[in-house]
Amino acid sequence: MGDLGTFLPLTVAMVSRSGLNFGHLLFFAGAMNFASGLIFGIPIPVQPMKSIAAIAIAEGLDENTILAAGIGAGVVLLILALTGLIDVIHRYIPKAIVRGIQLAIGLKLLMKGTAMIIGVGNWLAADSILTGILCFLLILTTMNSRKFPSALVVLLGGVVLLFISNPSIFSKLSLGWQFPWLRDLSLSNFLTGFWRGTIPQLPLTVLNSVVAVAVLSRDLFPDRALQPRKVTLSIAFMNLIACPFGGMPMCHGAGGLAAQYRFGARTGGSVVFLGIAKMSLAVLFGSSLMLILTEFPLSILGVLLVFSGLELAVVCRDQKQKENFIVMVLTAGISVTANVAVGFLSGIIVAIILRRLIKRDNNEQPGLGRKIESLKRVRAK
Repeated sequence: MGDLGTFLPLTVAMVSRSGLNFGHLLFFAGAMNFASGLIFGIPIPVQPMKSIAAIAIAEGLDENTILAAGIGAGVVLLILALTGLIDVIHRYIPKAIVRGIQLAIGLKLLMKGTAMIIGVGNWLAADSILTGILCFLLILTTMNSRKFPSALVVLLGGVVLLFISNPSIFSKLSLGWQFPWLRDLSLSNFLTGFWRGTIPQLPLTVLNSVVAVAVLSRDLFPDRALQPRKVTLSIAFMNLIACPFGGMPMCHGAGGLAAQYRFGARTGGSVVFLGIAKMSLAVLFGSSLMLILTEFPLSILGVLLVFSGLELAVVCRDQKQKENFIVMVLTAGISVTANVAVGFLSGIIVAIILRRLIKRDNNEQPGLGRKIESLKRVRAK
């Protein structure tokens, strides 16, 4: 459940703004959790496509435009996977740039989580800064325990606090849901969705949801590392299957994988159970669940985001060579202040410049160059 700190705030905000059916959205997210856990065998997350979600929230995109944007992303990713272009992208992007993107997303999650905790604006209520601090300390002191399910305990604590602060809210839940139907999407929906949603989303999906996930899976599960093409196909089919029937645009994500690993998930079974829970809640309560989720303590969701960000950022400690460290930090800094696409392009340019400078210096000092190469071989051994 470590990834719910990312999943819940984005989905609740997007549904509130655009009119997506929360019951359908939750059902398809659960179905994709279930399928991903069985297929990949690791706790790979299913998240909203963040750029599409952010644009939908900020600009008020309607339901059909959001769904069309997800379908457009699915088509492009399917082409990248079937042609093998995603493997080329994965092979030639320097690891320092991938680490920079991971560091940037980790910092963004940490900053967002901290802002959510501070943003509650009080110290003594059920949902308060003090609640966030206490939950943070609880997770921090139990983070190395394999027996204490800190994320589950914190989330259940949030439900208790919600009941204490607003006991009548649970009586508003109603049984039943609407069976998903094929949405009537127009050409205008696809054109607007592709321009305003798909294009801004693609760089983030390719870099964070495919390349960074593949690299992180190799770090966390060396014997079960994911292949970029398989991850790309998974994201493509998730959107091509779910979006026409009201499921939100979805992807996998390095931050979510780091979060679920941080809170103890080690196999695909964890997200299979999460998927069953989501589908069950969707079928039982449908869109009425939104009443609960909109009131869920932000301080607790913020703490989960903080630890998600920390877990994603900590894998970047392997960039010890000066030039790689510069590329990583520069990519991360620009990605945080601008966006991932600009950070990626900046990192590529700086990496090329530094590589040429090093090559020139080695040519000008051949003896030194041979010594450096010799030291590298010794270090590698």
